[in-house]
Amino acid sequence: MSRKLLIEHAEVPGIASYETYRKHGGYASVEKALKTMSPDEVVEEVKKSGLRGRGGAGFPTGMKWSFLAKPEGVERHLVCNADESEPGTFKDRYLMEKLPHLLIEGMITSSYALGARRSYIYIRGEFMYVLRILEKAIAEAYANGMLGKNILGSGYDLDLVVTPGGGAYICGEETALLESLEGKRGNPRMKPPFPAVKGLWGNPTVVNNVESIAAVVPIVNEGGEAYAKIGIERSTGTKLISASGNLVRPGVYEIELGLSVEEFIYGDNYCRGIANGKKLKACIPGGSSVPILPHYLVTKTAAGTDRLMTYESLADGGFASGSMLGSGGFIVFDEDQCIVRNTWNFARFYAHESCGQCSPCREGTGWMEKVLYRLEHGMGTLEDISLLEEINKKIEGNTICPLGDAAAWPVAAAIRHFRDEFEWHVKSPQEAQTRNYGLIQAPLEA
Repeated sequence: MSRKLLIEHAEVPGIASYETYRKHGGYASVEKALKTMSPDEVVEEVKKSGLRGRGGAGFPTGMKWSFLAKPEGVERHLVCNADESEPGTFKDRYLMEKLPHLLIEGMITSSYALGARRSYIYIRGEFMYVLRILEKAIAEAYANGMLGKNILGSGYDLDLVVTPGGGAYICGEETALLESLEGKRGNPRMKPPFPAVKGLWGNPTVVNNVESIAAVVPIVNEGGEAYAKIGIERSTGTKLISASGNLVRPGVYEIELGLSVEEFIYGDNYCRGIANGKKLKACIPGGSSVPILPHYLVTKTAAGTDRLMTYESLADGGFASGSMLGSGGFIVFDEDQCIVRNTWNFARFYAHESCGQCSPCREGTGWMEKVLYRLEHGMGTLEDISLLEEINKKIEGNTICPLGDAAAWPVAAAIRHFRDEFEWHVKSPQEAQTRNYGLIQAPLEA
């Protein structure tokens, strides 16, 4: 069983309160950082830890922090991206709901390291009940001297504000988030300049995911080198995984990076296999925006080695035979699930959530949704499959933000690995419509 650095106390009664959280070691990283460490020393520990951004991109957090511009007399900000909108991903919501003070502690320690004196948590608008939990916890932190003026007598001041977005997926992109936080339409910005130079209200800004900020707490408490010893290679520490789909035991799991995918799916300490005795058909390992893997590439790489829950192993082989760890939204499909229907469902989401700023995404996502609708509902042709591939090529790499790629990759991977199923929808449309979106016509053997 993996060691838990973040959610070990998630089920402790009353852990959402300041008093109970403190009894279980809460705010120790704030005391250590503010009383015994300089801001640069905190940044150095995060660098040593090898922590990579847990929101999807996987960029080294300490390196991102080191890019923050520090012009004399200019205010800096830390913004927490709590706009968890990726289909199949729900671990940030779990963490905020169960352990709000862990996020607040991470925000204080991280803000100190970055020299930010006013920081923000931008939370998804649909999470209003979670926002109330955070607001209560923030009020408790102020009341107990962990926020406000002269925290713990250190001379460091910090105000923390939590604000809801409008429920737009595009605001998960950091520059669109900043636009929304400023009260504007949430459209992604052209880069450069990057937020580290010109971010919120034109000030140097770091935007980090909820889990990334929470991970700073054990890194400061135990040291970056100790954190780096957990995991393997450049995938260090633990990772929260949102496991859903046709599993015996779906839910949020904290794993040590390096765990085998097979153990995660079938192990007694994790998901315990495919529900109802069915066979594994496919898996999306990192949220709906990453490429789908057919069953024979889920637990093994194309080279025959064990597939591991790491950034490197899940990407092994590139998109031809690999995928991405992404946000950790681990979606499993059994043999009865229809890949065409699920791909169409995702395409509907991305077409709806496109901000419309870039024509390849605005037009392309709409066309993908329409063509997939035709295929799923018995009105498609074999040329439609080729058309989808052409649309994907027009979108990928041609948009300001990654939403275009996020829409294109799932469709391209579904066709690459399940072309026979797409063709079956064309050749046997009535059967495809009446078989409960059922059995794959291609054999489950590779």
